[in-house]
Amino acid sequence: MTSCILLTSCIGPDFHTPIAPKTQSYTAFPLPEKTLSTPGPGGASQEFLFGKDISAQWWVLFESPEINELIERALKNNPNLQAAEATLRQAEQSYFAEVGNVLVPALNYTPYVSREKFSLGDIGIPPNLGITIPPVEYFNLYNSQVTVTYLMNFGMLREVESSDAQVEYQQFQLEATYLSLIGNIVTTAITQASLDAQIDATNQLIDFESRQLEIIEAQFQLGGASRINVLTQKTQLEQTRSLLPPLENNLVQTQNSLAILMGELPSEFKLPVIRLDDLHLPTELPVSLPSSLVRQRPDIRSAEAIMRQANAQVGIATANLLPQLNLNVNYGPESSNFQQLFENSNNLVWTITGQLTQPIMHGGALWANRKAAIEGYNQAAAKYRETVLTAFKNVADALKALEYDAWALQATVESESAAKEALELTQLQFKVGAVNYLALLIAEYQYQQAIIARIKAQASRYVDTAALFQALGGGWWNRDYEQVEI
Repeated sequence: MTSCILLTSCIGPDFHTPIAPKTQSYTAFPLPEKTLSTPGPGGASQEFLFGKDISAQWWVLFESPEINELIERALKNNPNLQAAEATLRQAEQSYFAEVGNVLVPALNYTPYVSREKFSLGDIGIPPNLGITIPPVEYFNLYNSQVTVTYLMNFGMLREVESSDAQVEYQQFQLEATYLSLIGNIVTTAITQASLDAQIDATNQLIDFESRQLEIIEAQFQLGGASRINVLTQKTQLEQTRSLLPPLENNLVQTQNSLAILMGELPSEFKLPVIRLDDLHLPTELPVSLPSSLVRQRPDIRSAEAIMRQANAQVGIATANLLPQLNLNVNYGPESSNFQQLFENSNNLVWTITGQLTQPIMHGGALWANRKAAIEGYNQAAAKYRETVLTAFKNVADALKALEYDAWALQATVESESAAKEALELTQLQFKVGAVNYLALLIAEYQYQQAIIARIKAQASRYVDTAALFQALGGGWWNRDYEQVEI
């Protein structure tokens, strides 16, 4: 039997891991060794360390105890993660069942008892011969047999390989769920901190514009300002106030999203306070070599497992064209007297049967199934290539985004500083009548927009840093499973 099983490995093509792209770079143009630096929170220069490995707990680089707490809670309660874990366990048990069904003979114990009537026809004697029936024509029959059955075909190992590939697929689907969960928590928490900062900045602008309105109203009472100036300032104040409801709504939705990621109801979720300025921007960014990316990305490994499963299906479809051998063995005592069932060795009966089935004509169905399996493999291979291309695009996008984010933050910080200085100067000039009210209004608007732009640029650096860690696979291969269970 061993030699027959080994022969089955020759049926269908053996699967080979696809070769990684031979490119040496993720981007079309060289990246700088470091990004630009800007004074202030989130403005540090980031260095790209090519070839350095990624920590499995990359999120701790943001040095936020609040984010660490959220991730710890989510790993225990997130329903998507729990579903992925259960799906993996299901696939593992299905694999064990496949191994038992395919590679191991089935052994059954089948005792039975029957009440029978004897007939001469049972032994081939026709009734017209005049032979009389024995006096005892009714009797009981007791049987206690062990049955061994084994169906052997040339695709046995391919069937096991297909099931094993499904387990591998679910393993990396679990890793992908884990990586997506961590990334979503980090980016959603940063978004929440950004919205809080924008709301604070908007409230400060409202306070400033309210005080400015009081000054203009006082000037109007003294005849130093027109009614139009008062109404215009009121309009500006209300326009600024109108920015709050959308920000507050986005903040609530973001907090609700975090609650779902935690596996908690929004009404019961308690969000820790996360301040954007308290976050630490990782300054050393490990960037895996392109040749390593295909072994690190869970989605690529999942696509590879699908290819392997499709390849095994080709072997199974090929084996269905070849003979199948069905072996059956029955062994055990049989007697018409239950008390003597196990007392006499003459009661032992056994049968050994072997049945060989060779498909001859099935209307072309078997060949069509094989061709369909081959096309299924071609489809899986194309999907694999698409997944690899998307993965490299994700890394390239994240790397360039970090470079541009540094430029954007520097520009917005300088813009905010200039707008603030311009507003202060315009206020002094307006008080002494050197500029009209329109100049003051424009300065207020520019300063307001500069603050919001700087906050968004600052948050983008954190979000895109997290996106880079995700794009590179998240470091799951370095996880300490004793400390972090998924």
